[in-house]
Amino acid sequence: MHAVQFADHGDRDVIEYAEVPDPEPARDEVLVDVKAGALNHLDVWTRRGLPGIDLELPHTPGSDAAGVVEAVGADVDRFGPGDRVAVASGVSCGTCEFCRDGDPTLCPQFAIIGEHRPGVHAELAAVPAENLVPVPAGVDWPTAAAAPLVFGTAWRMLHTRADVTAGERVLVLGASGGVGHAAVQIAAHAGCEVFATASTEAKRRHAADCGADHTIDYEATDFADRVRDLTDGRGVDVVVDHVGAATYPDSLASLAKGGRLVICGATTGPNPDAGLNRIFWNQLSVIGSTMATPGELDDVLELVWDGTFEPRIRETLPMSETAAAHRLLEDREGFGKVAVIPDSER
Repeated sequence: MHAVQFADHGDRDVIEYAEVPDPEPARDEVLVDVKAGALNHLDVWTRRGLPGIDLELPHTPGSDAAGVVEAVGADVDRFGPGDRVAVASGVSCGTCEFCRDGDPTLCPQFAIIGEHRPGVHAELAAVPAENLVPVPAGVDWPTAAAAPLVFGTAWRMLHTRADVTAGERVLVLGASGGVGHAAVQIAAHAGCEVFATASTEAKRRHAADCGADHTIDYEATDFADRVRDLTDGRGVDVVVDHVGAATYPDSLASLAKGGRLVICGATTGPNPDAGLNRIFWNQLSVIGSTMATPGELDDVLELVWDGTFEPRIRETLPMSETAAAHRLLEDREGFGKVAVIPDSER
C-alpha cells in the first residue's frame, strides 16, 4: 500500500507518498480501507516538529480519516468487515482516575493519532476499535473524515467547558479554519449571537452562511474595538480562541465582565502576557479545552450526520499531493477543511 510519510522534520518537501507494508491489526484494532482523510493544522506542526514530542521516523501523519472496515482483530466485536467508520483520534489509557470518571481527555497518557502515534493518511490504517465511530450510509467520505476532530473539539469548548446558553454573545476567532467554522455553527445552533473574525470578504461571507450574525475583518481593524462597537461597549460572553499569543490580549479585551475565554490551541505562540489585572478586575475565566469525550463526540456527530452541521471542504486533493494540501493550510487559503483521497480511490 501507499502512505503519506516524512522521514525528517522540515518544510513541505519532506513529505512523500511512499510504498510501505500493509498494516496488520492487533487484537483490539480494526483495519480500515481508507476512503478519505482530512488535514488539520496539527499535521503542519507535527511535520515541522513539536517540542517535547520525539516521533519514531518515518512518521505517517493524519488524525482524520474515514473508510470501510477491511478486517478486525481477535478481540473486536463492535465492528465487522464492510462497516463504514470514521476515526476519533484521541487515545487514552482507559484505567486512570480521569478515564474511569468518564473524561479521557484529562488522561495523563492522552495522545492523538497522527501526532503522538502513527496517523491514518494512508490507503490502509490499523486503528484501535475504541477510536472508531460508525458512519451512516449516505454521508460522503470527505464529510465523514473532516467532522470528528474539529466538531468534537468545538462542541466540548462551547457546551462542556464554556457552558454557553441561548442569548449569549460568542466571538469565534479564525472562523475560516476547521475548529472556527465548526464553532460558528455550534454557537448559532445553541441560540447565541455569533461574532466571527476572518481575513477576506469571501471568508466572511462563508462565516455568515455558517451562522455568524456579525463578521469582522481582523486585518483591517482591531477586533476587540470592533466587538465593543457592536455591543455598545459591553463585550461578548464567550471568546473561542485557537490562535494563541497573537490574539490573547484582544480576546480578553473583547469579553464582558464575568466573560469566559476558552482556548484549544496556541498556533502563534504559547506565552502571551497573562493580563492578570484585566482577569481579576473583570472577573474573567480563562478555560483550556482539548478534543472531546466519546459522549461529546456522539452528540455532535449526530448533528453532522443529519445535516444540521456541515463540515465545509475547501479542496479535495489526491493523497500523493499532500504537500500541496499542507500549503493550503499554511497559506490560509480558503474556508473550511482540506481533504485528501488515496490515489487508489481516484
